[in-house]
Amino acid sequence: MISAFAEEIVEEGVHHAAEGSGQGVPEVPNLITILNEKWGEVSFIKLLHHWENVVFAGLIILLLTIIAYLATKKKNIIPGRLQSLVEMAVEGLDNFVCGVMGPEGRRYTPFIGTLFIYIFTMNIAGLIPGMKSPTSNINTTAALAICVFLYVQYTGIKELGIKGYIDHLVGQPRNMVGFIISPLMFVIHIVGEFAKPISLALRLFGNITGEDVLIAVFVTLGIMALSFTKGPVGIPLQIIFYPLILLFSTIQALVFSLLSTIYISLMLPHREAEHH
Repeated sequence: MISAFAEEIVEEGVHHAAEGSGQGVPEVPNLITILNEKWGEVSFIKLLHHWENVVFAGLIILLLTIIAYLATKKKNIIPGRLQSLVEMAVEGLDNFVCGVMGPEGRRYTPFIGTLFIYIFTMNIAGLIPGMKSPTSNINTTAALAICVFLYVQYTGIKELGIKGYIDHLVGQPRNMVGFIISPLMFVIHIVGEFAKPISLALRLFGNITGEDVLIAVFVTLGIMALSFTKGPVGIPLQIIFYPLILLFSTIQALVFSLLSTIYISLMLPHREAEHH
C-alpha cells in the first residue's frame, strides 16, 4: 500500500509539473492536486486546479492581510507579541532599504518591504503539507518581476520627468562624444531595463523550484524506505533540509528585494553629483 502511495506521489508530481511547466519535474502533491485527482470531473475542482498558483498566492495575501489587521487593530505603547513582531519586521526592512538608498529610501520601504514579506511567505509555503510555493511557477515570478519593472520606470519618470528620463536612457550626454554614442547608449539601456525583470523572474523561479524538487525526492524516499512495513507513514527525511530551505528562501527574497532596491536607486537623480 505504501509503495503504491509513493508511486502515486511521484506520478502525480511529474504529471502535475508536466502540465504546468512542460517538464517532468517531481513535486509533492498539494491539496488542490489531490482534490483534482479524486474529483477532477467537477468543474469547480478543475477551475481550482487550473488556477492553483493564483489560489495559493491569494491565500497568502489573505493571511498577511489578517496578520497586519490584527497587529494594528489595537496598537499599544507596550506592544504585544504580534505587534512587536510586526514592528521588528517593519523596522528591519526600513533599515535595510535606507541602508541601500539613504534616508530618502524610506519612501520606498512600503513597496520593497511588502515585496520581501510576500515573496518570503510564498517561498516557504511549500514546507506546509497541502500547500505549494507559488514562486515555483514562472508565471508568479514573472508577474512579480513585471511589477518591479513598471514601478522602477514609474519612479524614473516621476523623479526625473519625461525629459530627464529620456536623458537617462541615452546616457546623459554632455559633450560631442556623448551625443554621438547616445543612440548606442539608448539601445543598451533599453536592453538592460528589459533584462532586469527577466533575470529576477528566472533566478527566483529556478531556486524555489529546486527546493520543491528536493522536498519531493526525499518525501518519496522516506515513504519507500518503510514500504516493507506496510505502515501508514514514511520516514520524514525532508525535515533535515527544512533549516537549509528556510535559509535559501530568505536569501532569495532578500536578493529579489535588494536588486529591486538598487534598480529604483539607479533611477533617482544623483543630487550629490548635481550639487558638486
